Amino acid sequence: MNEAWYRLGMLLVLAAGVWEGPLAIVFRVFTDKAPDVLTAANYLPAPWCYLAATGAALAALAVIALLDTAHKRALARQDPR
Repeated sequence: MNEAWYRLGMLLVLAAGVWEGPLAIVFRVFTDKAPDVLTAANYLPAPWCYLAATGAALAALAVIALLDTAHKRALARQDPR
């Protein structure tokens, strides 16, 4: 796996996870902004929006863990020591 693609993937997943997770909750609790496509969890009613935002953050962490594992395996295959 090319290092640049790995880093880009990690950055995009991290940004999406943070935006749809904690920032969606912050927008819901502390602002009067209406929900939009960037904070999709806020379209849900009160208890479910928090669960959806937490699920999005956890899913992003799982994808980051998978990307990290795949990156380590790719590096191990390249270096046959």
